[in-house]
Amino acid sequence: MGTQGSPVKSYDYLLKFLLVGDSDVGKGEILESLQDGASESPYAYSNGIDYKTTTILLDGRRVKLELWDTSGQGRFCTIFRSYSRGAQGILLVYDITNRWSFDGIDRWIREIDEHAPGVPRILVGNRLHLAFKRQVPTEQARAYAEKNCMTFFEVSPLCNFNVTESFTELSRIVLMRHGMEKIWRPNRVFSLQDLCCRAIVSCTPVHLIDKLPLPVTIKSHLKSFSMANGMNAVMMHGRSYSLAGGGGGGGSKGSSLKRSRSSAPPRASPQNCSRSNCKI
Repeated sequence: MGTQGSPVKSYDYLLKFLLVGDSDVGKGEILESLQDGASESPYAYSNGIDYKTTTILLDGRRVKLELWDTSGQGRFCTIFRSYSRGAQGILLVYDITNRWSFDGIDRWIREIDEHAPGVPRILVGNRLHLAFKRQVPTEQARAYAEKNCMTFFEVSPLCNFNVTESFTELSRIVLMRHGMEKIWRPNRVFSLQDLCCRAIVSCTPVHLIDKLPLPVTIKSHLKSFSMANGMNAVMMHGRSYSLAGGGGGGGSKGSSLKRSRSSAPPRASPQNCSRSNCKI
């Protein structure tokens, strides 16, 4: 057996985003403004498609984005239909200095609804640095985005304004939608300590960790591990502890815990209380 292990990934999540819109709205400018990542397509052909990768930091997680710029020309519509399969986010891009490109967003939304229904999308107004030539008012674009349940950004690749923020917001929407963050959370165990913490936290509520016969430093690490991995809510409603105290596999244990917390020592009547018979 070889001693060389599998290569460690440089990211926690991998997402595929499409940039769609009419031709000459500046989708390529947005990709060129991203300094990091590769620009070569992983496929042998790339006619009508520009490709770029970038890595962003989202809530302490490294998210690698595969960005595909589908050409807005009509002869590349079939390519868009092929690349829309498996896409997890879509940026609808228009040029704020070109009214015609904004009016064409309706056609792209119909195309997305047909070939990529349900995929999260945001509306991006490009070339904000040319605001003195604006043909699409910001208020109108924002109202259009709200009408179609989309987040709205105006960006400027030349000034590096709101480009990364738009990708970050779309990544957040994708990861948080339908609990996808929990599904994609890596389950790999990196050390024996993490394995032990997972085993202990999986059967012990976070509020009972202090009662374990363990050193204080280990208790503190167990609490941090429980909160960081979102296991506290699971344990509060799982078999190890039940707030309802009724049926289920762990009902008897949950009932005993509930009784132990709610029961209090009976108080003697004041008239019968004396120093000899009062007990604490």
